[in-house]
Amino acid sequence: MSRFAPWAVALFFASVPLWIGDQYFLHILISTGIFIIAAMSLNLLLGYTGQLSLGHVAFFGIGAYTSALVSLGFDVNLLGWTVTLAPKPVWVGLLCGIVLAGLAGWFIGKVSFKVRGAYFVIVTISFAEVVRLVALNWIDLTEGPMALNNIPPLTLWLPWLGETTFWRKTPNYYLILVVGLVAFEVIRRLVQSRLGRSLIALRENEPLAMSVGIDVTRALVVATVISAAIAGAAGGLYAHYIRIVDPDVFLFIYTVTMVIMVVVGGKGTLWGPVVGGLLFGILPDFLRDMAAPEVQWVIYGAVMIVIVFFLPQGIVPAVNAWLRGRGASSRDAAATPGEDRA
Repeated sequence: MSRFAPWAVALFFASVPLWIGDQYFLHILISTGIFIIAAMSLNLLLGYTGQLSLGHVAFFGIGAYTSALVSLGFDVNLLGWTVTLAPKPVWVGLLCGIVLAGLAGWFIGKVSFKVRGAYFVIVTISFAEVVRLVALNWIDLTEGPMALNNIPPLTLWLPWLGETTFWRKTPNYYLILVVGLVAFEVIRRLVQSRLGRSLIALRENEPLAMSVGIDVTRALVVATVISAAIAGAAGGLYAHYIRIVDPDVFLFIYTVTMVIMVVVGGKGTLWGPVVGGLLFGILPDFLRDMAAPEVQWVIYGAVMIVIVFFLPQGIVPAVNAWLRGRGASSRDAAATPGEDRA
């Protein structure tokens, strides 16, 4: 795409609250934006390294729980010791959630990248299930199935606005938009760096990449840490927007949703998770007014099957191929008169 495309897309989405007065639809866009950020983080692993992580929701949930607990404060007995943490500002909780999710990514990377294929998938799924069970059963810390509630919204000092608390949907929308743009830029710079080229080389031909001196484990672990940290940021934003977190945040369906967004949009492309996320984030809301609940899922599944069948590489690669084909046809048409004159 054009180098100005990100700016054009950013300006378009920045204008959305100005011409959409429906607060419910704005809520849908906020929720979709959060999962687009999580899908972008998964795309860094699935799309650029070829590693399928079916436990990616664990990093999302770790970010959500950590940010909520640090913001609320807690008092817990740990191995005979009483650990007390006074409530901290929300931005501190968000940073802690990002750091802890990144550390979890480092641990999983160190352990699981000693194996490949189905074994890696099993390790990631098992990790997500263990984290879910901890959140469900460590009632003294997480409140278990009762959930953490009354989580405070983010408060920041902003130029010209002063101290601003993100209570309403419009400020939260712009917060998600800014974080999404930052995550997009971080991933873009990473995949265009030497490390990013190493990751793509590993995806295409790992033995050949190793033969030219690429440190496979190091590259994959770094990618996992960054991917997990971005997913943790998405989880923290989710916690402070919804203002309640329970063990359902670790449900497998959320990982499936991220995978669908990446695959349908186009894995291994920067815009794939964005396009796939918008499609499958907003589509259920449109179907809600058109069909009964059981029919909605049939249509949802049918749309996904049609896209995957006719566009196996995803929407973004198909559009790029079409644009390149049109560009080549235009150049050929422009060259033909000159050739005739010759």
